Amino acid sequence: MPAVTVVIPTFNRSEHVVEAVQSVLDQTFRDFELVVVDDGSTDDTAARLARFEGQLRLIRQCNRGPSAARNLGIRETQSPFLAFLDSDDLWLPRKLEKQMAWMADHPNRLICYTDEIWIRRGVRVNPRKIHHKHGGTIFAHSLRLCIVSPSSVLMRRSFFDRVGCFDESLPVAEDYDLWLRAAVHLRFGFLAEPLIVKRGGHPDQLSAQWGIDRYRVRALVKLLDSGELSTRQRRLTRCELIRRCRILENGYRKRGKLAEARQFEELRLRYARAG
Repeated sequence: MPAVTVVIPTFNRSEHVVEAVQSVLDQTFRDFELVVVDDGSTDDTAARLARFEGQLRLIRQCNRGPSAARNLGIRETQSPFLAFLDSDDLWLPRKLEKQMAWMADHPNRLICYTDEIWIRRGVRVNPRKIHHKHGGTIFAHSLRLCIVSPSSVLMRRSFFDRVGCFDESLPVAEDYDLWLRAAVHLRFGFLAEPLIVKRGGHPDQLSAQWGIDRYRVRALVKLLDSGELSTRQRRLTRCELIRRCRILENGYRKRGKLAEARQFEELRLRYARAG
């Protein structure tokens, strides 16, 4: 059994996924298996991946979204460590090597992640201060924005026994949901070195569209209803939920979608009264 299973979910990104696969095969750490989960692609993904026969395992499913694709990769493998790579991102060659060394030095940690290089429409951009990353307790920081990229994580399989898998009902913000659920209880390891390249600005990126905060709101409601938050965590989560509801409420009003605006107004008032 390999030490690490690398799961790449992909949907209609044949050119990008080939580059992502190559970045995994170029790793200095070699004790891994590579699983590509094709989430119902209708382009030439399968044909392009044929060149890697014998170097990866290709699993196909009907289009069910990235959460379902990642979860399938988890279920269909048994390696003690798991890593993910989005099909439009890249790994630098020593990514797995450095993370596996960190995990060996920290046997009680279930997850670590790395810093990253950002490319937007082919141009490197610098993250703002608000995107500063750190290890340890990241719950409060992660409420405002998702600082952990799925492409940057390495986790022990027992992480999913403790936290659960990706929520397949969320078409986007599934990573925001998972890292928050984990950060309620777990400390995250962080390697302050950019070991992945995140490429953004694609027209098919759902995360760039307005209104996806409604899925983050769903994640926050789940947290508040879980009964697992400390008093401080509950207060912070409630404040963030109210803030996001107000943004959505105002945004829907500007777009003339009054029913949706009222929905988030009612939700905001409900949690504001819960004080």
